[in-house]
Amino acid sequence: MILADKIIRLRKKNGWSQEELADKMNVSRQAVSKWEGAQTIPDLEKILQLGVLFGVTTDYLLKDEIEDEEFANDNSSDTSVKKITIEEANSYLEQRKRASWQIALATFFCILSPIALIVLSVFSENQSLGVTIGLVALFAFVLCAIPIYIYCGFKNEPYAFLDKNIPFELEYGVKGLVTEAKKKFRNTYVKCNIIAACICIFSPLPLVVSAFSNNETILIAMLSLSMIIAGIGACIFIVVGVQNASMQKLLQEGDYSYQEKKRGGVK
Repeated sequence: MILADKIIRLRKKNGWSQEELADKMNVSRQAVSKWEGAQTIPDLEKILQLGVLFGVTTDYLLKDEIEDEEFANDNSSDTSVKKITIEEANSYLEQRKRASWQIALATFFCILSPIALIVLSVFSENQSLGVTIGLVALFAFVLCAIPIYIYCGFKNEPYAFLDKNIPFELEYGVKGLVTEAKKKFRNTYVKCNIIAACICIFSPLPLVVSAFSNNETILIAMLSLSMIIAGIGACIFIVVGVQNASMQKLLQEGDYSYQEKKRGGVK
């Protein structure tokens, strides 16, 4: 029995349509149709994923001479495909939405951290003291940012498998929910990326304008303003980027598809 026939047999045994199998495998229905019509053969990653999904060995799928189904042993059942419920998906999306603002704030602290050092080192009457205070301020900003990054990492720990090359599937209704949320967010995502890009591109403008002045105070003030503007642009990128990525991870799209995670060497 060839691979195409085995896929048909296993799909029907599980009561799935070609479209349902395609959703679980993160491919198009046409791809499944070609597999079953023996027009194309799934790549190795997809064969491994099929084995996990159907609970059979890859030997059974690949060797035509094996007619009877060979089920994976009990140890492999512990790593069976994880199913994500609507409640889990909503919880994850809400958690990443909060984290997007927290990560953006921490990044803003890091970008602002050198400003005090620059200002105090230039304008302090006692330059050595000014540099010392500036360094303390710099480290204070960074120390404010680090706990935020760590906190966000711990909060994301239950969902870490989404970033790894671990097969999972969405329960009924979850894909439609996340797809609709991503569709609604699309305009906001595009607009915010355009705005953030413009802000970052024009952030050096105050510094360029100050170049026509010989006033050191104006130069330092404009440099600080440029850093603040660039920080705002970076924060916008982060807020919408983290939220969009959370939906892509659930849908296994873009950089978070099974193929891309495998190509990137994610375990």
